Amino acid sequence: MSKKVRVGIIGGAGYTGGELLRLLVNHPQVEIAFINSKSNAGNPISQVHADLIGETDLLFSDDLSPLQDGSVDVIFLCVGHGDARKFLSEYTVNDKIKIIDLSQDFRLAPKSSIGNRQFVYGLPELNKDQIKSAQNIANPGCFATGIQLGLLPLAKAGLLGPVYTTGITGSTGAGQGLSATSHFSWRANNIQAYKTLTHQHLKEITQSIQQLQPGFSPVTAEGSSESLSFIPWRGDFTRGIFISSLVDCDWKLEQLIELYSDFYKGQPFTVLSKSEIFLKQVVNTNKCVIQLEKIGSKLVVHSAIDNLTKGASGQAVQNMNLIFGLEETAGLKLKANYF
Repeated sequence: MSKKVRVGIIGGAGYTGGELLRLLVNHPQVEIAFINSKSNAGNPISQVHADLIGETDLLFSDDLSPLQDGSVDVIFLCVGHGDARKFLSEYTVNDKIKIIDLSQDFRLAPKSSIGNRQFVYGLPELNKDQIKSAQNIANPGCFATGIQLGLLPLAKAGLLGPVYTTGITGSTGAGQGLSATSHFSWRANNIQAYKTLTHQHLKEITQSIQQLQPGFSPVTAEGSSESLSFIPWRGDFTRGIFISSLVDCDWKLEQLIELYSDFYKGQPFTVLSKSEIFLKQVVNTNKCVIQLEKIGSKLVVHSAIDNLTKGASGQAVQNMNLIFGLEETAGLKLKANYF
């Protein structure tokens, strides 16, 4: 595609909006048309995202006329949960403009549409063909991405029984708004379990697993799951997610390595490691790194992602690349912050 993709961003002042800007400013086939923020209209981007000083002269704008006149090709909705549906209910978006929503508003099948817009769940390792022909994408959640990528090969083989998962996430996973648990003085030298067995990502994880293994139990009305027990943790670091999922499995480790290698063949960002993995391998990248450990009949699947890239903005750019027929890795060949 020779013509650059013209992009608009709704909600560019938060963590996901800022991360999206960092990726798109240097994307070889993207032109950023506007970044909307009512509270920052007229201010330079670098006034809010100070690390972008010298990278762009763009200003925040409150002008939404490009949504009606169709002068952009795609908009990213980097708004809070519940606000994407509200935004699309209040503002008319030209039918030819594609939408990539980073909230959770359109991820689940019963509510994956608004008006004549139907959203495709944007996990490329699961739905790549559908994404390529989609008009609208519901970008997956961060924990959901990391857990699913660890479990989907097992689901494809029909091997998933009860799953016991723990995962720890950095402070940026909570968003930019301040709360008691996001202050430095609380986070430093501290961890905490939260939303035990009832995390909101359980439903989208289960929905994806059921695409490959239909008999996997759904989430109950109370928000828990008989098949998937998940305990998330808040960690003393800024970005990244590390997950360990425990399942019973009679397959030999060599068979499982072959299963995972085959499933992720041709997927540029999901990597199987035969060595112990750690968080710094993925921070500041769009990778998911997976490791398998087998003791007797117990299989532990470790998976690690950066919550702001593969867990949010990076995956959104990956989806944009697929929709517009660009190289899937364009703008996403990033170096990990190893040291």
